Amino acid sequence: MSTPDPAPSDPVHQQLAALARQLDHLLETVRRLNEENRSLRQSQEQLSGERAGLMARNEQARSRVEAMIQRLKSLESNG
Repeated sequence: MSTPDPAPSDPVHQQLAALARQLDHLLETVRRLNEENRSLRQSQEQLSGERAGLMARNEQARSRVEAMIQRLKSLESNG
């Protein structure tokens, strides 16, 4: 003999429905945070690459300026 399904007004049924809604909300939050985390990691990788490129260009420019200063000093001492 089976028991009838609990009525929607049953407190246990109401608690289970509330827990199911909370679980759905938490699962959606986890999904959204995972997507946001993936996007942030991708942005971080891109920015790290750009930073490395800028640092290389900065070092190249610094070397050129130092070379120009040395040439100017040598011209000054020869002239």
